[in-house]
Amino acid sequence: MTNDNNKKFFHPAYSVSNIKKFVQVTLKTENVHYASWAELFLNTARAFDVIDHISPPKDTVINKDTKWNRFDAVVKQWIYNTISLDLLHTILEPGETAQSAWDRLKDIFNDTKKSKAVI
Repeated sequence: MTNDNNKKFFHPAYSVSNIKKFVQVTLKTENVHYASWAELFLNTARAFDVIDHISPPKDTVINKDTKWNRFDAVVKQWIYNTISLDLLHTILEPGETAQSAWDRLKDIFNDTKKSKAVI
C-alpha cells in the first residue's frame, strides 16, 4: 500500500502478531463473557483501524477488493483465535466475512440471554 507521496504505508492491523494480547478473554459457551469479549474485540478493531469489517458504516459502499479481502481475513483470524473450539465449529462457514462471523456470535449470545430470561 502507498500513500500520496508513494511511500510505503504500513497498516496498523499488520502489527498484531498475537490478538490474545489485546483480547485476553476467550469466548466460550459454558463460561459466558460475551459482553467483555465483545468490548475488548471492538476496541482492538477500532485501535487497529479494521472496525468497518465488523460494523460497516451505514451509508458507505464497500469496495471488496484484494486489500479489503486481506483485512477481512485478518479480522476473521482474530475472531477465530479468541473463541473456543466449540464456538468455532458452530460459526465457521466457508467464504463468510468477518461481519457474518461476528453477527453469528452475537446472535448466539443474544438468544442465550433471551432463553435464560424466560426460565
